[in-house]
Amino acid sequence: MTVGSLVGAIDCGTNSTRLLIGDGTNTIERRSLITGLGKGLQSSGRLSSDAIDRVADALAEYKALLDQHGVIEIRAVATSAARDASNSDEFFDRAEEILGVRPELLSGDDEAKLSFDGATAELDPTKGPYLVVDIGGGSTEFAFGASRFESGISIDVGCVRLTETYIESDPPLPEELVSCLSLTETYLDDVARLHPMMLNATTMVGLAGTITAAAAIEQGLQTYDRDAIHHFKLTKAAAEDVYRTIVTESLEDRLFNPGLEPERGEVIVGGLCILVRIMRYFGIDECLVSESDILDGLVRSMIDGDPVEQAEAD
Repeated sequence: MTVGSLVGAIDCGTNSTRLLIGDGTNTIERRSLITGLGKGLQSSGRLSSDAIDRVADALAEYKALLDQHGVIEIRAVATSAARDASNSDEFFDRAEEILGVRPELLSGDDEAKLSFDGATAELDPTKGPYLVVDIGGGSTEFAFGASRFESGISIDVGCVRLTETYIESDPPLPEELVSCLSLTETYLDDVARLHPMMLNATTMVGLAGTITAAAAIEQGLQTYDRDAIHHFKLTKAAAEDVYRTIVTESLEDRLFNPGLEPERGEVIVGGLCILVRIMRYFGIDECLVSESDILDGLVRSMIDGDPVEQAEAD
């Protein structure tokens, strides 16, 4: 591609639909909308018409930005909700009509590889190896490596999935929280058994809305500030403090916490259960919060080549 040409990356996740426009060096647009593609999926096994409509509206807004900036190449992906839904083709058809390209259905492993590539691009390999953890709506990805991706795994726990499966009370009951924590631990046993090197990572790098919300809440940010969140060091003590505060509040009270988006209020408890259980399980005292993630990995894949294909070739 021509140096300086703009590319666009779109991530259609279980909870959010996000856009990044850039040239690999400069970011022109970075947008995120909570669209709830996976809302209700746990009970129905399908993406609802309302959810598809919400994502379609977001994609139409993003397509206007892509056209406005003269983007020459677009890579759109879908993840956990689309992997699980029986009617994902219905969503893909709708998205293709809007974007002109059909979203790729990423496997959990490919999602982990792209997230690692985006999250570690700015980091010093000598400070690794890194454990990159991406807590999504329907799944959580783990990726390990120093200068390059070495291994990864995706587990079926996410903030939306846990919320819809276990949390019925407001505020949540202790036994509901225990269920979320216990299921997460069961999956973490699999992570440790299949990828024992992850237990020896030097630095945990945390991605996505649950972790960035925890960082914002800890800092009491009244408005979103990427510079304050990106590479903020969230200690285990701070994460536990945010967890204890949030899980004991009703949804109405929870929304008064500075840094918590109202649209994330319903699912943040499930996400925080995953975060604190991971930090406890791996004995992690500090998490490096990153706003660079799978979107940045997708942009790099269009400019430098796909890390997924490179890893498979190696």
